[in-house]
Amino acid sequence: MKRLFTILPWIALLILGAISLPRMAQTAPPPGPHPHIRAAIRELRETRAELETAAHDFCGHKAAAIHEVDESIRQLQLALDCAR
Repeated sequence: MKRLFTILPWIALLILGAISLPRMAQTAPPPGPHPHIRAAIRELRETRAELETAAHDFCGHKAAAIHEVDESIRQLQLALDCAR
């Protein structure tokens, strides 16, 4: 009986983790058509912000990378506009 009381909190923790894990892992796709393209645009905007605030210039590639990210965002936005 004493052993049960020492194991019971661990069992409860495992059950709680098993119940909460699927809820944390589920992410709803963004609303609207082409959710992957919209997600890519969001990721690229976050990447651009990270590049801009980076302390170093990535061996001289920072400016070119920012330019290419901007161009990628522009092209994806044009694709979404065309799909309407």
